[in-house]
Amino acid sequence: MYKNGEIISNRCLKGDYFQVVFYHPEIAAQARPGQFVHVQISSGSAHILRRPFSINNTDPAAGTVQVTYKVVGSGTSELSGLGPGSVCDLMGPLGNGYIMPEDDEIPVMIAGGYGTAAMFMISKLAKNKGILLVGARSDADLILLEDYAQTGCEVRAATNDGSVGTRGFVTVLLEDILKNPVPGRKYRFYACGPTPMLLAAGKMLCDAGREDGELSLDHVMCCGVGACFACVVKVKDGDSFRYARSCSEGPVFSAGEVYYEN
Repeated sequence: MYKNGEIISNRCLKGDYFQVVFYHPEIAAQARPGQFVHVQISSGSAHILRRPFSINNTDPAAGTVQVTYKVVGSGTSELSGLGPGSVCDLMGPLGNGYIMPEDDEIPVMIAGGYGTAAMFMISKLAKNKGILLVGARSDADLILLEDYAQTGCEVRAATNDGSVGTRGFVTVLLEDILKNPVPGRKYRFYACGPTPMLLAAGKMLCDAGREDGELSLDHVMCCGVGACFACVVKVKDGDSFRYARSCSEGPVFSAGEVYYEN
């Protein structure tokens, strides 16, 4: 659906990371974890293409939709400068989201950088609050950890420089939980982050017999509705592969669906 969304707040979390809250009751009422909104930041010609943002959180009672983003170009730079009362055109909720865990399952959320934003609603809504495995280059790229902790979620971090948690990639944390599960616990796995991390995590899940783990394969999206084929990803098709549109067939795919090059 298309509709203007008024900005309620837009604040810097840390460094280049920001969090914006839009008033959009329809999207707030319908959004599910893993879905996204397509945002037209400006009505001018400079930013004519919409930007896709994972839905970080919603408050249906207040009619608000929260997005956490990083300033990486001119569009997000302009967005970061918009204050309360400014208006953006929102389309959504779009895409296929995550399957929520069963009541006896513990969600394990594997995040890279601001991939933490896309899975927060799982932690918020799941009966069992689960575990967040988060990786980043350094402490400067770790965000929303306190938000997860406030839901009762256990947070385990890995950083490339060792400034927080384990030194190394988040896949080190995933390997540990796959090899050393707590007896009697049933896990369900979710992931969001940079593509190399997702493919590595997906392979690990498949090797461990967890093809049902879910990966959010976000790619650059132009239309957001499956019309332009700009955001395709490779998924299995017999012994070969086909291209699937991440905006409409995804962005969430099971680890077993994804086509791995090696």
